[in-house]
Amino acid sequence: MLPRIQKILYATDLSPNAGYVLRYAINSVKKHGAKLIIMHVLEELSPTTRSIVQAHVDQETLLKISTDSYAHVTRRIEKRIEVLLEKEHLDKSKRNDIFDSIMVTQGYAANRILESADELECDAIVMGTHGKGLLKYTFLGSTAKQVLRRTRKPIFVVPVPEGETDITFHDE
Repeated sequence: MLPRIQKILYATDLSPNAGYVLRYAINSVKKHGAKLIIMHVLEELSPTTRSIVQAHVDQETLLKISTDSYAHVTRRIEKRIEVLLEKEHLDKSKRNDIFDSIMVTQGYAANRILESADELECDAIVMGTHGKGLLKYTFLGSTAKQVLRRTRKPIFVVPVPEGETDITFHDE
């Protein structure tokens, strides 16, 4: 008998067509009677970039920028959820039946996705991948590839379509 899927981690890069992948995540949640945790990872600054920024910006301003970034990303995700619920004709009162939480964190994407999936005791991971370059139909995106190679959890990797879809977001 297959293990029961109760929590699914959906890792999003907030690209314009990430809503396409969110549909798959919501579909999986509904099929399994699970809850969805939405996660976005803000990338770490390289040591060189961090040094340059710290030389020109005081610590208090850096903290405010960081706090504002987390709040901005969380608002973008919440707005996307509302738009998708509307497009899918899902009652907004069902939101709590589908979504567990929104998590915005900082670090290296693959590492944070894997750590969070374990810490939050997620049973599966859903994420999108962007084909890049001439071999886009052969290779997964680097983050998806790293997660896929290192996880012991089921993972659903959805190719993100190019161009406009009915759920393309323009919320930068």
